[in-house]
Amino acid sequence: MRAKWVIGTVAAAGMAVLLAGSAFAHCDTTSGPVIPEAKAALEKGDVTPILKWVKKDNEAEIRTAFAKAVAVRAKGPEAKELADQYFLETLVRLHRAGEGAPYTGIKDEPVEPIVAMADKALADGSADEMIKRVSGHMAAAIKEKFARVAEAKKNKDKSVAAGREYVEAYVIYMHYVEGIHTAIMSAGGHHAEAGAGAAAHKD
Repeated sequence: MRAKWVIGTVAAAGMAVLLAGSAFAHCDTTSGPVIPEAKAALEKGDVTPILKWVKKDNEAEIRTAFAKAVAVRAKGPEAKELADQYFLETLVRLHRAGEGAPYTGIKDEPVEPIVAMADKALADGSADEMIKRVSGHMAAAIKEKFARVAEAKKNKDKSVAAGREYVEAYVIYMHYVEGIHTAIMSAGGHHAEAGAGAAAHKD
């Protein structure tokens, strides 16, 4: 049971590493989860389902923006388009501010494959396939970086250039492994540390 938990935690860490460069770009795209839900809320005239996308401190601003948008969009097609755009931009801006990310506009582009896979796992109600694929990717990446540093280590004392090649490979390898470890600690806290430590002492 513990082994399965560790595998799942490591896979989650791998997901965190893979998503690191694209997570902030997820919710400001038209294919992300925020905008489709916001459009549906505007059609229904009910702001409640989208309040979850902003911090509590920004709830009043979103409610006000929503009320204004609903009132304006009833005045005709052009007004509706402008009102919707105003509200969507307000919502995404405040959502990203809550993530500590800058607002750079709404983008009409597909999300990263890894992000789409994470959303699909939620829609399917199972993380098994995602864990399998992420674990495989992470294992392959670790093996590749390990092989490179191990090979460079053989020649590290032959010349300064060879030594620098080793150091570069070593730094890349260690930073990747440390990144995974940091993600595990962030995801599971002391429980993750205890579990990972115990697993490390087992065959």
